[in-house]
Amino acid sequence: MAASRAGPQAGLAMATHGQIRAESRATKALLSVVIPVYNEVDNLRALYQALTASLRGRQYELVFVDDGSADGSLSVLSELVDTDAEHVRLVELRRNFGQTAAIAAGIDHSQGEIVVLIDADMQNDPADIPMMLEKIDEGYDVVSGWRADRKDRMLTRRFPSRVANWLISKVTGVELHDYGCTLKAYRREVLQGFRLYGEMHRFIPAYAGSVGARIVEVPVRHHPRLHGKAKYGLERTTKVLLDLFTVKFLISYSVKPIYLFGGTGVALILPSLAVLVFLLVRRLTVGTAVLSSPLFQTSTMLIILGFQSILMGFIAELLVRTYHE
Repeated sequence: MAASRAGPQAGLAMATHGQIRAESRATKALLSVVIPVYNEVDNLRALYQALTASLRGRQYELVFVDDGSADGSLSVLSELVDTDAEHVRLVELRRNFGQTAAIAAGIDHSQGEIVVLIDADMQNDPADIPMMLEKIDEGYDVVSGWRADRKDRMLTRRFPSRVANWLISKVTGVELHDYGCTLKAYRREVLQGFRLYGEMHRFIPAYAGSVGARIVEVPVRHHPRLHGKAKYGLERTTKVLLDLFTVKFLISYSVKPIYLFGGTGVALILPSLAVLVFLLVRRLTVGTAVLSSPLFQTSTMLIILGFQSILMGFIAELLVRTYHE
């Protein structure tokens, strides 16, 4: 296997030296390990050695995706391709597009029937991969790693992660302790049918669960970071929460959006009509003017918003119908 330099979509990546380094493997690999890389030059050789040791005796490919690294990671990855062209592939992105785009590129350019995702920072342990593959052999479609003894800071990493994991589990209905752990194994078929963007890679188990995939969570080892620095902080939590709204909509309402928009419209209109009836009855019994109450303006505005929401639902239904047809 040699390195192909391409991106997740047209224009995102380029072939260096003017051409792809070699032809793709003729036969489909049984196992693809996708590794997004961003400024991890000091970890790459150790990661490669750990991966090859844990996968010895298997048919596999290592798909490294350089996400615009500026520290010499690309040079190290090129050396690994030259050293082990049978197993190592390299996908190079033009600039830093983020972890989700890098993972999507790696999945697109992988060939395995089973896809394993792992970070390049050596905090996940490649030695856990065989254990996860055993779960795949038992019939599971998704095996999700759980960093039960996580070696990160409590305030800036572990506590926000616990809150986010609890919220994601409740909203999506797929109960996992650790959505943020990149170390996961998938059957390729559960990765089809949706595109990754934003911070969506952490929600893959939720998408898979929505189509009936069998999911299991297993404890995995987690090591302190020895080289380099973390690429994410507290600001990532806000992005995850915003993406969660999108995921919930796509999972629950992408087929019948009228249920969301129409339900919201009805919830606005009915109470507002009740308030208007109350104002009318009060005008007839007590004599208080309807227009003198701020409830009249508020109810009228909410009724208008309710009708607009229902109309938006009809438009969304037309779009969905067009998409499916």
